[in-house]
Amino acid sequence: MSSFSSDLVDRDYEVKIGDYFSRGWEIFKSKAPLFILFTLLLFLIQVVISVLPFPLGARSGDGPSGGILNLAFNIVAPALTAGYYFVAFQLARGRSAVFGDFFLGFNKFLPIFLTALVSTILTAIGFVLLILPGIYLAVAYIFAQPLVIDKNADFWQAMEMSRKLVTKKWFSFFALLIVIFLLNVAGAILLGVGLLVTLPLSVCIIAAAYEDIVGLNSVAEL
Repeated sequence: MSSFSSDLVDRDYEVKIGDYFSRGWEIFKSKAPLFILFTLLLFLIQVVISVLPFPLGARSGDGPSGGILNLAFNIVAPALTAGYYFVAFQLARGRSAVFGDFFLGFNKFLPIFLTALVSTILTAIGFVLLILPGIYLAVAYIFAQPLVIDKNADFWQAMEMSRKLVTKKWFSFFALLIVIFLLNVAGAILLGVGLLVTLPLSVCIIAAAYEDIVGLNSVAEL
């Protein structure tokens, strides 16, 4: 483990849920139209894929579902959703951001994709086995993607750093994610339109937690 990894894992901290919601809202509202527009774009892509017939899209009768575009979207989705973090981190540093910054995840496509793939597989295995290990990993990997994006960590290093750091205050992070989940439930109740705000706001809240606990003294400036 590198000295940076050791310093990060060994540090003490408190999980300040209220502060992260306040800071996350501050980050979100500074470029709210951009966040909403990008979220709408992701929604529209998925709607188009869902209505196109198989084998191009995901719509089918009694036959197989999925389709070429659905597979392609699943492959690029981690890089696309990582765009939220790229923009949130830019704004948290007091810098400006443009719509194109949401696509910076493609500059680190492989580690971002591997982080999403491996963490999803391990979490799924945890759920299949005893459920509780899956819940543990789903929370423990909360900082894995941000560490890849901000610290230029490789996928396994980021996953392990996140797991070891989060485990120290696991129940506090679990509470944070529960509150974020309820926030998105409220967004979904508003005919789904509220999700255009609550989904990017959720990422901004996690970015605020990362900023406080890990810090944004990035070694991976773009």
